[in-house]
Amino acid sequence: MQHPRTKVSVIVPVYNVELYLEKCLLSLVNQTLQDIEIIVVNDGSKDHSQQIIEKFQQEHPQKIYAYTKENGGLSDARNFGIDRAKGKYIGFVDSDDYVSETMYDNMLNIAEKNQAEITICNIQKVDERGNVTQKLTQLPGFPEKIILENNISVFSDISYFACNKLFRSELFKKRRFRKGIHFEDIELIPQLVLDSKVIGFTPAYHYQYLERSQSISKMHTLKGLDILEAVKTVSVKFTESRYHRYKDALKGFQILEGIYTFLAYLAFVNNKADFYKMSHTLDEFIKDNDINTKDILQYKRFGRNYLLSLPLGKKVYYVLSIFRLRHIVRILTIKK
Repeated sequence: MQHPRTKVSVIVPVYNVELYLEKCLLSLVNQTLQDIEIIVVNDGSKDHSQQIIEKFQQEHPQKIYAYTKENGGLSDARNFGIDRAKGKYIGFVDSDDYVSETMYDNMLNIAEKNQAEITICNIQKVDERGNVTQKLTQLPGFPEKIILENNISVFSDISYFACNKLFRSELFKKRRFRKGIHFEDIELIPQLVLDSKVIGFTPAYHYQYLERSQSISKMHTLKGLDILEAVKTVSVKFTESRYHRYKDALKGFQILEGIYTFLAYLAFVNNKADFYKMSHTLDEFIKDNDINTKDILQYKRFGRNYLLSLPLGKKVYYVLSIFRLRHIVRILTIKK
C-alpha cells in the first residue's frame, strides 16, 4: 500500500482495547491537522478491536492505515508502525488514551518553527468518565524552544513517556524500541533526546492518559528490574553522546529514573522474595554508579528539591527507602 508523503504519522498499537479504541481513533481522525496518517497496528487482539478498526478504515480511507500481526508486545507493534510510517514526524498514542483535536497541529507548528527534533506537550490523567484526575506538567516555566546544550538539566528532569511527544522521523533511522522488555520508553526516549539539539514545548494539556479502574498495573513483579537495565543502557549511551561532559545531568537521570521511579514501582511488589531481590539490586545499582545518600536527598527537578515537593506519604516512603529501611516500608504498605 503506497502512502503519500505526509507531515505526521501517528502510530497506534492495539491489543484487546475494544472498550476504549473508538474514543482514541475518533480523537485522531478529528485532528485539525489534515496532513496526517494514522497507522493502526492490531497486535493479535482477541476481542472486537479489529471490527472497530475496519469501521474506521472504511469511513476514513485517506487517514487510517490498518495492519494486523501476531502478538509481539508494545515495542514490536510500535516498531512495525515505524517501519511503515511515511511522515516527516512520528507520534505514538496508546489505544486506551485520546488526544485533543489540535494536538498535532500545535506540535507540528512548534517543531517546524523551531527546528525541534522532539516536541513535548503536557499530559492529563483522566478517569473512565473523562474527569481530569491529575495534571502532569512536563516542563514548567520553559519556553517553546529549548536548546539542550544550554539546558542540559532537562535531560534528567523530563518524563520519558513516548506518547506526549512528536519526533522527527530521522531519529528512528538507527533506533527502535527494544522488544521483550518493560519500560521500553525509559530505555529509548532518552537516547533520542541525546541525539537531539532542540526540544520544542507546548504547555497545552493535549494528551489524555486514561487510568483504567480495572488496570493490572499495580500488580508489580520482577519485571520492574527492567527499569534499572534501561537506565544502565542510557548511561552508556550518554557517555558516548555529544553531552558526555555534563555528568550532573546523567547523575540526575540515574537518581530520578533509577532510584525514585524504581522505588515507586517497588512499593507495589507484594511477593516478599521479589521485593528483597529488587531491593538488593537497587542497592547494587546505587553503589555501582557512585551515588550517595546526599545526592539522592538533594536531587532537584526543575530547580526544586524533588523530595520536598512530594506529598507527605511519599516523602516518608522515599526517605525510609533511601535509608534502606524498606523492610519497614514493606510492613506498612503490604496488602493484608
